[in-house]
Amino acid sequence: MKIIMLGAPGAGKGTQAKMIAEKYSVPHVSTGDIFRANIKEGTELGKEVKSYMDQGLLVPDELTVRILLDRVSREDCKNGYILDGFPRTIPQAEVLEQELAKREEAIDFAIDVEVPDEEIIGRMTGRRACAGCGATYHVVHIPPRQEGICDACGKELILRDDDKLETVKKRLAVYHEQTQPLIEFYTEKGILRTIDGTAPMQEVFTVIETILGE
Repeated sequence: MKIIMLGAPGAGKGTQAKMIAEKYSVPHVSTGDIFRANIKEGTELGKEVKSYMDQGLLVPDELTVRILLDRVSREDCKNGYILDGFPRTIPQAEVLEQELAKREEAIDFAIDVEVPDEEIIGRMTGRRACAGCGATYHVVHIPPRQEGICDACGKELILRDDDKLETVKKRLAVYHEQTQPLIEFYTEKGILRTIDGTAPMQEVFTVIETILGE
């Protein structure tokens, strides 16, 4: 089972990917998580990745493809995986298709989680992250007990650079220009499935379960 999760930043595809991974016992491969790990460790790759993410820009294909292909070649991915955050462009999708074909493999489903831009802006600009332990909150949906303070460790909650309004709008513009064409790409392949990402989380997952049971 090889699945690609599509959708704008903040659409909730990462949450659904984790739920799929848990139920079907396949790795959730998030380029964002791989990038953040490198940023936290202060690697040269991490510094380069951060310079793009802070501006709301996509990380260049060369960096992303190199990291992703190495990850899906590992033993834990032999029975499948969920790709979250990759591919983001047609060239990436083509490279992925070519590399999988060399192994006589292919993606089974591309699941598009659709959410209007207005709702995504509200979701992302309302997010807050703990500067200490990394716990995440939302000023409306998951507020901390004390405003601006982490429930878990008592440290300050911050608005990350990539969740600021100007950056979110820029990320959405980049998504519509570069990533949304993947919808047509995977529709032509016959593997695209589109779901309503504004529904409650469990309802979205139920629809995904139905898709994967086809």
